[in-house]
Amino acid sequence: MSAEPRINDRIRVPEVRLVGPSGEQVGIVPLAKALELAQEYDLDLVEVAANARPPVCKLMDYGKFKYESAMKAREARKNQAHTVIKEMKLRPKIDPHDYDTKKGHVVRFLKQGDKVKITIMFRGREQSRPELGYRLLQRLAEDVQDLGFIESNPKQDGRNMIMVLGPHKKKTEAMAEAREAQAARKAGRQGDGGEFSADDADDADGVDTVDEVDEVDEEVPATHDAG
Repeated sequence: MSAEPRINDRIRVPEVRLVGPSGEQVGIVPLAKALELAQEYDLDLVEVAANARPPVCKLMDYGKFKYESAMKAREARKNQAHTVIKEMKLRPKIDPHDYDTKKGHVVRFLKQGDKVKITIMFRGREQSRPELGYRLLQRLAEDVQDLGFIESNPKQDGRNMIMVLGPHKKKTEAMAEAREAQAARKAGRQGDGGEFSADDADDADGVDTVDEVDEVDEEVPATHDAG
């Protein structure tokens, strides 16, 4: 069955409850009278509540209505945000430089409004020292507490220990800030007479780099090994 409402001559009932073009209640009128009014106003008679008794019909420009509805749906899809779960893997005895690098990635993910799954990988005798992994996870959580919180406490999963960090900032807020920052950078380059860059190319194509990477229809882990 078609999802489109019945309009004009496709409406097959003896009478309808008619709503005027400005939303005013006209009342119950014969179908022929409603069609006659539609012609006088140069509008369409659209069945908006088929299951009512009698069905409710409204006088409107159906073509304009469909176009505006499509634009609203498109804008809603554009602004829709989906949380992505990123994954960062670390070793319990990670060196300071590697730790700072991994922490930087976690910071970036949280700023983008994404959750981060932190996995501590134990090997060999390290499996008998789970406290090493626990302390590392707690340290990382404290280092990024301004951007995220512990959504799932550390727990053992086979030879690994896992913790999930959630962002304080909503994905939609992160997306809006990223767009504003990108617009500010572009305005700054234009004001300085800078050359056309790769970021400008993204802007010209209507592509937001952060959104293009992170907006997906389901939560898909993006894994980053500790190396």
